[in-house]
Amino acid sequence: MGAHSQSRSLRNQLRYGTGNFLEERRAIACLSLVAIGGMGLISLYQMGVLRHLPHPPVKGLDSDKVDGSPEAYRRLATPDAALGTASYAATLVLAAMGGKARARNHLWVPLALAAKVGFDVAQAVRMLVVQWTHFRSFCFWCLSLQAAPSPALLAWGERREQPLKH
Repeated sequence: MGAHSQSRSLRNQLRYGTGNFLEERRAIACLSLVAIGGMGLISLYQMGVLRHLPHPPVKGLDSDKVDGSPEAYRRLATPDAALGTASYAATLVLAAMGGKARARNHLWVPLALAAKVGFDVAQAVRMLVVQWTHFRSFCFWCLSLQAAPSPALLAWGERREQPLKH
């Protein structure tokens, strides 16, 4: 099959196909894009474009305190929301990569996606612990994005469908 017909087939599978975990992959893509949007908002604050991150007046929420802390700028001399944006973009790419038969034809892709969303879950838990132990406050936007790692459950099914090779 030529490159043009391969890309046409991939387009049709991703846009119109069902089954083979395409629905789960679409959900992972949606959640990743929501997380990218939230990280983008926090990035605007961390870069000085926004002076304040609004949040509901609930005790224990202080987005400015958490996202404006030195801790938020510690890794790679970069605001952590910018790193989070890149991380969720990587999850999006892994969800979008390949056609319906990728679990058979490209074993590493579902494995990489499962590992990546596992990392996302671990990172989300770590951030909750850091926010509470260091600041006794939570970032409202970070809490809102905690659903974004839920693709771990969605990615696990495809990873399990892979044939075992000896």
